[in-house]
Amino acid sequence: MLGRANHLLRRRLRDRLSRHRVTITQYTALSILSASRQLSNAQLAERALVSPQAANETIRTMELRGWIEREPEPSHGRIIQLRVTPRGEKLLAACHQSVAELEEQMLGDMDEAARTVLLGQLQNLVRRLGTMELVPD
Repeated sequence: MLGRANHLLRRRLRDRLSRHRVTITQYTALSILSASRQLSNAQLAERALVSPQAANETIRTMELRGWIEREPEPSHGRIIQLRVTPRGEKLLAACHQSVAELEEQMLGDMDEAARTVLLGQLQNLVRRLGTMELVPD
């Protein structure tokens, strides 16, 4: 059921975000950068759960569109920090609104108590999955 829910949610997210010409990966990266203020390419890749190569491609596209900008780290000139531009923040706010509308449609018939229980269960699931040892093939 989790796989089916994930598949359907990703499809709906793609539909919502495509209205803004944003992919799920770009939305995730913008959200992470906005919350963190500044990150390096490597830090963004790690937090967005994508490969460094995928992060570099995403960063390049977002920079070309004016959503983010790069600047050298003052204490270490070889490290480049990424920051969301005002244009990127405006786009991110519109995307957040679209995602909030999707969440409301998805959870609309649940009262606040049921939503709180669901969120707690999902957080517990993520925590448990994150602490499980990998089983070799």
